[in-house]
Amino acid sequence: MKEKGYNISKKRVQRFMREMNLYAITVKKYKHKSSKKVVEGLENVLKRDFSTKTINEKWVGDITYIHTLKDGWTYLASVLDLYSKKIIGYAYGKSMDNSLVLKALSNAYESQKPSEGVIFHTDLGSQYTSNDMRKECSKLKIRQSFSKKGCPYDNACIESFHAALKKEEVYTTKYSDYNSARIKSIYTEKESLEVNKQYVKENAKPSLAHVFTDIRYNRANNEHFSQVFLDYIQAKGFKCPF
Repeated sequence: MKEKGYNISKKRVQRFMREMNLYAITVKKYKHKSSKKVVEGLENVLKRDFSTKTINEKWVGDITYIHTLKDGWTYLASVLDLYSKKIIGYAYGKSMDNSLVLKALSNAYESQKPSEGVIFHTDLGSQYTSNDMRKECSKLKIRQSFSKKGCPYDNACIESFHAALKKEEVYTTKYSDYNSARIKSIYTEKESLEVNKQYVKENAKPSLAHVFTDIRYNRANNEHFSQVFLDYIQAKGFKCPF
């Protein structure tokens, strides 16, 4: 509000938010216990250097959990490009097995067609350290990189995206079953753009797929909230000083 020229206090913003039945979604902060021991053969190539000069230079991946009422826990594997900050591949399924992460990586590779030497950084989950994943990365000429045991900060970018996805959509929605939360398995850039165009056109709350296809949704959502809040305080007679 201050950026828009409004001299408004934090207390007044809180009061207006209560009147609008708007509440911040917070999650208890995770306290990690990292290990200094390096697992033999599983090198941390990335070393928290998230800077990039072009697309398809550094990718990061992870798995997150999505609960459904009928089918219980379901699993989402994602691959994010550190340059574009976009999800370039994902897979959603009922089982957290090797095939899930292999499908996510395959989708990313098919959508990007990268040259050799892409760094793919993940945690030490058994799916990512499996022989199946090693063989696939070797075939695609992708260089694997692994976080230190128990240290989520080594893979902070994808961890942050999944946290935002859950706070903005998953934690505020009850999915009746797997199909109600289902995400289209084959990801393409064209689909991502079309989904976001449709969201802007309809100005409606997006489904899990809408939120997931473009990491920049959260920025657009914040801008939308700011405008809604601005309209509300103007209706209350609170005017901009210039």
